[in-house]
Amino acid sequence: MASKSVDVEKLETLIETQMLINSSYTDLDALLIRILEAAMRLVECESSSLLLAKPASQPLYVAAALGIMGTNGGDAPADIDNSVADWVYTHNQSVILNDAGSDDRFCSVVPGGTGGINRTMIALALRVNGDCIGVIELFNKAGGHDFTRSDLKLLELLSTQAGIAYQNAKKFRTAQNEIALLQNSLHTAGEYHPFIAASSAMRDLLVIVDKVSKTKSSVLIVGESGVGKELFAEQLHLKSPRADKPFIRVNCAALSPALLENELFGSAEHSAIDAVSGRFCRLEAAEGGTLFLDEVCELPLHLQEKLLRVIQSGTFEKAGSGTPINVDVRIIAATNRNIEELVGQGKFRGDLYYRLNVLPIHVPPLRQRKEAIEPLAHYFRKKFSIETNKMFERFSSDALDLMHSYYWPGNVRELKNSVERACVLGRPPVLQAGDLHLSVSGYGTDMRTLNGNVIAASEQLQDKTLRTAIHNFKRMYVKHILEETAGNQTAAGKVLGIQRTYLSRLLNELHIR
Repeated sequence: MASKSVDVEKLETLIETQMLINSSYTDLDALLIRILEAAMRLVECESSSLLLAKPASQPLYVAAALGIMGTNGGDAPADIDNSVADWVYTHNQSVILNDAGSDDRFCSVVPGGTGGINRTMIALALRVNGDCIGVIELFNKAGGHDFTRSDLKLLELLSTQAGIAYQNAKKFRTAQNEIALLQNSLHTAGEYHPFIAASSAMRDLLVIVDKVSKTKSSVLIVGESGVGKELFAEQLHLKSPRADKPFIRVNCAALSPALLENELFGSAEHSAIDAVSGRFCRLEAAEGGTLFLDEVCELPLHLQEKLLRVIQSGTFEKAGSGTPINVDVRIIAATNRNIEELVGQGKFRGDLYYRLNVLPIHVPPLRQRKEAIEPLAHYFRKKFSIETNKMFERFSSDALDLMHSYYWPGNVRELKNSVERACVLGRPPVLQAGDLHLSVSGYGTDMRTLNGNVIAASEQLQDKTLRTAIHNFKRMYVKHILEETAGNQTAAGKVLGIQRTYLSRLLNELHIR
């Protein structure tokens, strides 16, 4: 009867592990760990490893490892020629070795680097549609016991489930890559950027965009360089009744004043040529739609006057012509400069500013919406994994910590460039902190001072890992902000861009009184 109860318990464990494995199919790394955890739980052993075969009959590699050898893997090389794993993979047949050291096929150094002595072993073929795609190795049955045929039967059942789950996970990843590639192609064809509302601040702004987009009034979008002002302009157009009409972009800082005037308003001298070629000035090209003026503060004063007339009366005149042209165009402008200060200095027309600023939208910098950093980073990781043909599956925890502690003076554009650089220089499947190559200038003067203090402090410590350095840096920076705000946690939370409740938890984690 006791034996039956154990069998029932094992069966329940097998059903439970099947559910856990199937719940991990969206994350290949998590799935492999789930498989090893389930196998070790079923037969109660000390350690395990999972080896997978690469395409084109290349050697097996360690994809995951647990137990005494510690979590390992991630494309780690494995010298498995004439080993037990090699035999199992070649013959597509599982084996039990209860005196592993006496078997000629057993390697004393197990792939993955176990620190213990392996006495007993099961090597299990991992199959998909009957074909062996890898090997699961389990070492040292608990209590010094031998592995049994019953253990092998349970593991064979697990192997069948694991093989199906692994196949589904690979198909899911392939589908994700194909969808991302298709989305990228559609974006290129439609000339619109994908919009990722990955923070509460951005979602709140989208609610405003929904309301503002329905009007005809001009919109002024302000925010630091790289925050995504152009993306909000696109959303204003796409959500408006003008969505099926042109969306014309002009970067006022990229053109000389003479060329800018000709591009925006046209020239009577070239009108005949333009009529034949079908080329229009930007205002004519935007008829019925939206004209987006990026870096609008770079417009010369005489062009500001002409733009003001377009907004007020819907008319303009080409250079060298006295004939007014009627246009139905909505103006959306953007700037990263302090436009009110420019108005006070006489460098920007006050009447134009008030016309543009009917419906203002302020896009906060990335450091004030830090909950958006990780979702955006994962989006860019997937995008550039496809473009570089290097499949990065995730960021290391140190890389995520570094991104969260960085100031991001270049905002989302800098984050995008950093992840792209990491994908070009990094080695799959994990992007490391060092791959990001973040600039020290991204910490500001105070941050560089704090960073120097962290380095100086770390030189006196035995633990010089990046994780410890980041932890120390966080602690010193949070203390610095608390000192600046006289210990006011609400004010400090606003400066740090986090909720007060999260700051309280952070103080406990960092042991700050």
